[in-house]
Amino acid sequence: MANPGITSLMPPYLRIVPPFNLLAPPFAVQKLSLDRSALLPRCLSLPPATEPGAVPLPAGSHENDAWRITSLILTFWAPPFLLKHIGGMRDKNVRQAWREKLALCMIIALLCGALAFITLGLQRVLCTNAQATSSDFIRVGSRFGTLSVNGVVYNITASKSPADLSFFALAASLPGRDVTNLFTREAADFPRCAGLSARAALDPPCTAGTPCRFPKITNSTLSAIGFEPTRFTAGYSWDQVGHMNMSHYLVLDGAVLNMTTYFVNHPSAIPGDAVDAALRSILNQPNTASGKDGTRLFSSRSNLNAAIPCLRQRYFAGNIDKVTPGCFITTLVLYSGLGIILSLVLIRFFMAIWFKWVVSPRLAGNVPKESLRRKAISPAVMPEGANLSVHNRTGTAPWSNVGPKPVAQAKPAAPVISLAQIGAELFAVCLVTCYSEGEGSIRSTLDAISKTKYSDTRKLMFVVADGMVTGAGEQRSTPDICVSLLDADPRFGEPIPMSYQSVGSGAQASNRAMVYAGHYTSGGRRTPTVVVVKCGMEAEASTKKPGNRGKRDSQLILMNFFSRVTFNDRMSPLDFDLFRKVHVLMGVTPDFFEVCLMVDADTVIYPDSLRSLVNCMNHDQMIMGVCGETRIANKRTSWVTAIQVFEYFISHHLAKAFESVFGGVSCLPGCFSMFRLKARKSTGDDWVPLIIKPEIVREYSQNEVVTLHQKNLLLLGEDRFLTTILLRTFPNRKMMFLPQARCRTVVPDTFSVLLSQRRRWINSTIHNLMELTLVRNLCGTFCFSMQFVVSMDLLGTVVLPITNLLIYTLIVMTALSPPKTFEEAIPVVLLVAGLGLPAILILLTTGKVIYTFWMMIYLLALPVWHFVLPVYAFWHFDDFSWGETRKVEGERKDRGHDGGGGIAGTQVPLRRWEDWERSRLRKLRREERRLREFERIYPSNSSPQNVAHSLSAHDGWSQSHGLDATDTYSFQSTMDDDRWGTEIGGYNERDVKYPAPPVGLLLPPDSDLEFIETIDSKELEAMLESGFDDTSTEGSASPSLPAVRYQLQDASTSSLHLAAGVRGDGYASLAPGQRPPPPNVVFSPTTPTAPVGPGRGPGTLPRGTPPVRRGTEQYQPQYGSLGPLGPPAR
Repeated sequence: MANPGITSLMPPYLRIVPPFNLLAPPFAVQKLSLDRSALLPRCLSLPPATEPGAVPLPAGSHENDAWRITSLILTFWAPPFLLKHIGGMRDKNVRQAWREKLALCMIIALLCGALAFITLGLQRVLCTNAQATSSDFIRVGSRFGTLSVNGVVYNITASKSPADLSFFALAASLPGRDVTNLFTREAADFPRCAGLSARAALDPPCTAGTPCRFPKITNSTLSAIGFEPTRFTAGYSWDQVGHMNMSHYLVLDGAVLNMTTYFVNHPSAIPGDAVDAALRSILNQPNTASGKDGTRLFSSRSNLNAAIPCLRQRYFAGNIDKVTPGCFITTLVLYSGLGIILSLVLIRFFMAIWFKWVVSPRLAGNVPKESLRRKAISPAVMPEGANLSVHNRTGTAPWSNVGPKPVAQAKPAAPVISLAQIGAELFAVCLVTCYSEGEGSIRSTLDAISKTKYSDTRKLMFVVADGMVTGAGEQRSTPDICVSLLDADPRFGEPIPMSYQSVGSGAQASNRAMVYAGHYTSGGRRTPTVVVVKCGMEAEASTKKPGNRGKRDSQLILMNFFSRVTFNDRMSPLDFDLFRKVHVLMGVTPDFFEVCLMVDADTVIYPDSLRSLVNCMNHDQMIMGVCGETRIANKRTSWVTAIQVFEYFISHHLAKAFESVFGGVSCLPGCFSMFRLKARKSTGDDWVPLIIKPEIVREYSQNEVVTLHQKNLLLLGEDRFLTTILLRTFPNRKMMFLPQARCRTVVPDTFSVLLSQRRRWINSTIHNLMELTLVRNLCGTFCFSMQFVVSMDLLGTVVLPITNLLIYTLIVMTALSPPKTFEEAIPVVLLVAGLGLPAILILLTTGKVIYTFWMMIYLLALPVWHFVLPVYAFWHFDDFSWGETRKVEGERKDRGHDGGGGIAGTQVPLRRWEDWERSRLRKLRREERRLREFERIYPSNSSPQNVAHSLSAHDGWSQSHGLDATDTYSFQSTMDDDRWGTEIGGYNERDVKYPAPPVGLLLPPDSDLEFIETIDSKELEAMLESGFDDTSTEGSASPSLPAVRYQLQDASTSSLHLAAGVRGDGYASLAPGQRPPPPNVVFSPTTPTAPVGPGRGPGTLPRGTPPVRRGTEQYQPQYGSLGPLGPPAR
């Protein structure tokens, strides 16, 4: 079925008529200008293609969701009029962000308070000093040679017994028995009994019936008789208290009371004494086998409750050594925390070691040759793949096949190739985002990428300059620096601004960019490079940063481009311009690219890093992203850089290495990470789009960011949010860390810049971890799942301030009072494990003892990391700027990219590749006709000055003869064709005077190339104009060349014969099944002047077969799955 015309395909709002045409003729190639005075005015001088009545972008609306209502409830005490007039928050969104920030700070304070209570207050509330834990007791009757006094157990092995009393005999009858009644005591010695009228509180302990043999209980008295304290409390079981031998023992609030002396002195009840009556009622119970507990009785009556402290002080003999419920809960929480935290620390440590020694070397190693010999789907083939409408299934070139597209009912199998034709080096695009960096930083980054041990034919440097800005202290703007480093390809001429949909709202929803293409030359390497300069719309000329939309917008330029190429989706003018230039630079269409390396402009990667990352991708198709180790280049610049060295090391080799074992690295840093654009399925017969998946691109390109949570995700931590989106969309795929891939970056060297950077990082970390905690199908289950680990990381991040205070409180308390039991030593064990294991990790992973020195510096700076930075970040939850991190000349404070507003931006035209290509070919034809008309009016012997004058004179001539001087109308063209003229670059990348594009794939033997032909641009033009016959050749015994449905008439340049029924514009459609006459000579765009040679003429056929000329009945194309660049079909 023939392709419909552009007018019928495009919606009305995309039919944009440009006011005038600034496209230079294809033969007018000018020298690239490098100064800002040339870049900025030229960029802003081109008016955007617009149309009255264009549909504006929908404005965001504030929804009253649960979180907004919660923030309003928590900040009810701050009415809007106070915030507006006193707080200076006149914008409604600013006030809402302040409320959400305060609500988050309240929740964080509550969590910190809960942690402090569990650590310090839980035991004091649930398990008082009287309710000691079981480890504080020595059970009465269990340890020989012990007796107890006032509940304290003493060792009597060295005691000195009097003549009429043997301590050893007492200890032998019942070890640990209470002998308090042997020591002198007086009623005045018990102050808690003052004011009570009960006889149990007033009577003297020592009487004639209960004589006291030894002086008062003091340390000297006990030492004199040889009693050595053990610091343990006498413990009793309930059975012992209820035993017949302890008939006068009872329990009161957990304490065991020895009432023997009282009942010896008062064998009969005392009338009117409520305490005496209560004691007798407890001891005279019929069943006392399970103990005698008077707690409930004494606590329920007010006249008895006051006597509890007195009785415990005067008659105390020990405690029930069964743990009370409060102490049991305290112990359970303590040991649970110990088990969870210590297990996480140890598991992380050993998993990190195992990953470093076992897993990562295999991932970074070379790809086995056996895996490259297998067959799999061609990289450029996907459902609705790029250029499918012009029958380009392989992606090697839009002109690579002449056969028609098969009918949908008989869809052919996807082309399968040998992976050896791609090799171990996948096509990789290296994205370098630039903002305000200096020339030294940018040059170092590009040098490092260019000099990597990776073929220049397989890597493309994609440099994006984020706006017409000049970094602080720089002499030239960032775009000027980037363009000056490029060896521009003259075939592309001077670029013009191309529109695209940008990240922003209102007037910032659209932007324009210029694409410079060429090569970056360094150290003998010549790397294909494109430089995208975001220059802004015309209205931004007076602003400080025209075209600046942020790093996320720079990433989305690349993501949108590859997504639209992969799915043959509608492209913006910028996408089509990138397609043309990338295609010529690399020799393959852009959908051949499989991986993308994202690098910041101040990062220098190591020579082996790119190859190691690609090897990692090759080893496991389930890996969708991998990052390397980032090291610090300026570690000795200041104390600020010194405290960051160990922090960078431990975050990679401990945190990321542990997460890599489960394939769930929660953050791939934007300064050095590789993402997979698309992945082969395990069967090898289809592709799965990953980072270019439309749903991911759509979510990552949100324009209306209204809530504080969204702004922290998208405006501060775009790199981490991209990782979050991928993990949430593909929870069964892997995010990895590869320590063999390394880079160096420049870190903040002043505290103000560090404060600003960590504010962004901490806040984005918290909000991204919130998102990941909701992903239920991550690796693992319950406490051994990545979801649990992420939740613990989130909790650990928000409680950092109180953790720092508790650490120093623990250190001081341990120094003043060393722990005596294991329960007391548990916090110390956790602290030592948390700080000591990383030191061992350093020695096992790097073997560099110097890192222990950096660790000591890091520990000294713990208050900065755990208190100052988090508290500052929490209080600035509503600050969405980049602060001091990236500053430009003349700017006081960066306001971020959450602005916008204003009138809706220009509607960006979106068309499919074949529509743009059709318009480009028609434009070239118009320009050729104009040139011929100029040559007719002005003879060839005219001087260059006359030719230049003729161009302007022709405009007047055209206007005087009723033709549009701005080429809105050209010869035999339609308004729809010309309507897109200003959106297409005015160059011909296939001009014969320039060298042929490179061969992007590994070529087959020369003998196979003898029978490969390509078609010329005229045939491609006709194919785009008239479409193809949907005729299937499947199932035929001897398939023949499918019939094309186009024919071109152009007596001066055409290689096709004139057919009957030719239209006035030079095209003639053929009936289905009709074959056009054979062409005389076919000129290829890659070697347009060579009518003979490989694939152009006769050659030696295999097995002595004579050559067959194209156009004869015996001719059959022998293209394989890769078209003319691949092996022939067998």
